[in-house]
Amino acid sequence: MQGEPHAMKRRTFLQYSSALGLGALFPEALHAQNPSSPRQPNIIFILADDLGYEGIRANGGLSYETPHLDQLAAEGIRFEHCYGQPLCTPSRVQLMTGQYNVRNYRSFGILERTETTFAHRFKAKGYATCIAGKWQLGSEPDSPQHFGFDESCLWQHTRQRTDKKKRDTRYPNPKVDINGKARDDHQGGYGPDVAARFICDFIERKKDQPFLAYYPMILPHCPFVPTPDSQDWNPKDRGSKSYKGKAKHFPDMVRYMDKLVGTITATLEAHGLRENTLILFTGDNGTDTPIVSQLNDTEVAGAKGKMTDAGTRVPLIANWPGVIPPAQVSQDLVDFSDFYPTLLDVAGIEVDRPQTIDGRSFLPLLRGEKGTPREWVYSWYLAKGNGKKKIEAKAWARDQRYKLYNNGKLFDVQEDVLEKRPLMNLSEEQGRTRKVLQATLDHYASLR
Repeated sequence: MQGEPHAMKRRTFLQYSSALGLGALFPEALHAQNPSSPRQPNIIFILADDLGYEGIRANGGLSYETPHLDQLAAEGIRFEHCYGQPLCTPSRVQLMTGQYNVRNYRSFGILERTETTFAHRFKAKGYATCIAGKWQLGSEPDSPQHFGFDESCLWQHTRQRTDKKKRDTRYPNPKVDINGKARDDHQGGYGPDVAARFICDFIERKKDQPFLAYYPMILPHCPFVPTPDSQDWNPKDRGSKSYKGKAKHFPDMVRYMDKLVGTITATLEAHGLRENTLILFTGDNGTDTPIVSQLNDTEVAGAKGKMTDAGTRVPLIANWPGVIPPAQVSQDLVDFSDFYPTLLDVAGIEVDRPQTIDGRSFLPLLRGEKGTPREWVYSWYLAKGNGKKKIEAKAWARDQRYKLYNNGKLFDVQEDVLEKRPLMNLSEEQGRTRKVLQATLDHYASLR
């Protein structure tokens, strides 16, 4: 939509609004004026749930339709080497704090309340802050606000994943918490729509000041069930009793996820905010089983929970008109500790000292500059966290090609993506790489 007249952008927004029922819930959103741009940039940070690198067509994925994300990539930058943790909470703790899990991940579903998040820093600098989607970082009613978010609309916040009848509560007729208070939908609504509408309303209300909207999406996590755009959608459904659901619904869920990204982009355009807003899109970990997707000429079996590429390599797309040159592809390494310093860097917020941050800002890459690329990224992984005990975790350090585990096994992931053949007789180049990666493992092992 780059270069379209504003009236055309408004028509696009109204079409999306009608599709989601946005006008009925937030009628003022349909009468927005085009405000002057704030001095500080706005940020929309979108985190898909259980979507690996192969799930985006712009990355070479052939199994799903992602036209809005493809357009963001075509008009911005996409990264070939972004790595999350193998599971949802570990990834969320890492990106919220800028620290590797070895430092501060204690228990599944919890972020220690002593931690400082990027939302804290934005709020302290006068940004309006909002979070909508999936929480899973603490069940206290004030948890999102405690961690720096002015407003929240969250599934799995104060309540569990299922209701008393063991039905999943995130998709049809969802159960969410708005600012810590239970809000149940019994009118045929759809959980991802509720979260997207909340983000769009926040954008409209805060358009005259800088804002940060963090959107950890509910989609496309299992249970794999119909969306409102599916032929077999049932608005009277009260939720799946099967944890996984049926894999045949996954393509529709990815398509709907992409549609909601388009809705938010259109909302920004309708309010004249697109030129001053950075959109970041990534996924928290690899695609779930039993999903098998086509990536160019290779089949990729979902490997959520595993430390292989299929469990940790995720899409990363950044779009910021006028700042990010279009059609860029980066081979530089990025991991989830890098989002914290990058977000602060974008807003001109300095990292507090002596706050420990493991990440490195990749803002220079967004501007088309070289910056200071990473030589390695690191992962320390225990699914349930380590509490106060010194439990042995899996860990690896890697560059774009080689991955070294803390059990001593070195893999050439470029040639052996499933990690079936550990390298034995190393070349001189491989030996040098091993020393760098081993030094990284040793450094973080010393923190335990």
